Amino acid sequence: MPRRTNDSAPEGGHMAPPPAAPERDHGTGSPAGVQTPNTPEATETPKATEPASGPAPQPAEAEAATAPEGAESRPDGPTAATGSEADSAAGPEPTHQETGVGPDTASQGAGAEEDQDIVPVTEGGDSGDSATEAEAGTGTPSEELGGAGEGAATDPRVVAVRRVSAAGRRWRVAQLTGCAALLAVALTAGAIVVGAARDGGGTAVAPASAALSPQLLTSGDIDASITALQAHLRGQPRDFGGWATLGLAYVEQARTKGDPSRYPQAERALKRSLELEPDNDQALAGRAALAAARHDFENALKYADATLEQNPYSERALSSRIDALVELGRYDDASKAADTADTRRPGVPVFTRYAYVHELRGDVATAKRVLEQALATATAPGDVAYVSTSLGQLAWNQGDYKAALTHYARALAADENYLPALEGRARAQAADGDKAAALRNMEAVVARYPLPGPLVELGELYEDRDAEGDRAKARDQYALVDAWTALARANKVNVDLDTALAAADHGDKAEALRAARAEWSRRHTVHTADALAWALHVNGRDEEALPYARRATATGYRNAAFRYHRGMIERATGHEKEARTHLTAALELNPGFSPLGAREARKALKALGVGR
Repeated sequence: MPRRTNDSAPEGGHMAPPPAAPERDHGTGSPAGVQTPNTPEATETPKATEPASGPAPQPAEAEAATAPEGAESRPDGPTAATGSEADSAAGPEPTHQETGVGPDTASQGAGAEEDQDIVPVTEGGDSGDSATEAEAGTGTPSEELGGAGEGAATDPRVVAVRRVSAAGRRWRVAQLTGCAALLAVALTAGAIVVGAARDGGGTAVAPASAALSPQLLTSGDIDASITALQAHLRGQPRDFGGWATLGLAYVEQARTKGDPSRYPQAERALKRSLELEPDNDQALAGRAALAAARHDFENALKYADATLEQNPYSERALSSRIDALVELGRYDDASKAADTADTRRPGVPVFTRYAYVHELRGDVATAKRVLEQALATATAPGDVAYVSTSLGQLAWNQGDYKAALTHYARALAADENYLPALEGRARAQAADGDKAAALRNMEAVVARYPLPGPLVELGELYEDRDAEGDRAKARDQYALVDAWTALARANKVNVDLDTALAAADHGDKAEALRAARAEWSRRHTVHTADALAWALHVNGRDEEALPYARRATATGYRNAAFRYHRGMIERATGHEKEARTHLTAALELNPGFSPLGAREARKALKALGVGR
């Protein structure tokens, strides 16, 4: 879903929606070198506004028995993947939100490429028309394919994140016990800042990534696909469609592997495509996806609009446009954009965004209906995993953990490596009382994919258990978030929202407030309002925080963390009746919304004379 956010994507509930979304990513992919026609394709897909049709979703158990093999890897955070017609826009936060999961880890590189093939960029700057971007594409085709620059390979921040990931793949315990040493490497680099965790409590489900061509999606291995594209482009360096597909593949790889150092490669490949064929819609849609992945939603909107001028039926651009408007807090415009997309290109990528726009307004019934309709029309394993996870997140947000676990089981039957489902399952297990399984499964997620959302959740699970050594383990997780965040910043990813949320509870409170104010200056969403309110609260500025807390809950979005934050701020400002109302509402809606937050909400209610 478009980040709910986990900001991780655009944001979403973090989960970014995605990125998405989650990312803060969707559209019709076409084979390398083939342009997408400017007319709608024949389709029998029902619209989101029509009654659901098609076969009813099968139970998770049945799905597990018949799950197709070869499920493709998916994006996470502002977006996710949709079979042969996928797209890719990030990640936070609704594209709540920022992340998905691939079959390999960041340490493996792009196919045949090694870590030294990553091209470094200087820290700072915006995605889009930046100085660094102006330089992109000026090298030789081989450099743009990823053969230049050894700096990032030796950057301690990259080393810290990748070595943790690689160690986890070989031996999870080795990764966990070696975490402190790896963090020391990163911290001595002198560029570590307070990092991000999740937006609203989860990894953003990245909407289906239609950025890749049908041939690439059938392989299920993003690294192998990139290697094949690189080989093709060495022989056909003027294939602008191939360069556009490669750029989008790098965006996908960066998000699925939690490795933002891939974004400069994506930037160069997309620029190369536009140099060869100015205004080609594939590359413009790729620029929208890249901007969204970096949480640069103004540019994501700009490039989505530019794509639609060339191809009004680009599913990728239609979806990216919804994501960008959601992440900019322009909810009325996002609703209109969802209606337009539903008319032009009804399908899984559009349905999931349509659902999220309704969820943000508190219309859970419509969101659920549309997602169920999307699942009924989904055929590709990636689509099944993506939509099932979206349904799982929706159920988790409403405190229906049994239903959430059923949806996650179906998602994992379709794609056993799908990160948002793996993370969501662990969260639901923790909320449902199976904390041992939650810890075990979240440790497995972090061992393979050390991304901010899972790292913070694992740290809080350790704190909640509070066995011998757990506090130290929790600190290790939070410190590794800092290393990842520094790496993201160095590659022009805006992580202020993530920083504000993570630092407020687990880091430098002054830094949390700085980051929250910076993000609020860029966009006014319910997620940024909540982050600013909470950052002000932890800094003792509750009177200033209260209007933002009220604004975060004003749309009707049913988010327990938002209600908890508002209740705590109301209690601090002497509004005890309102505090009781919102703290109670948070626990009634989703009593396991946070391992630590739920416990604090109960303590506050007890102090307010409410027995729970």
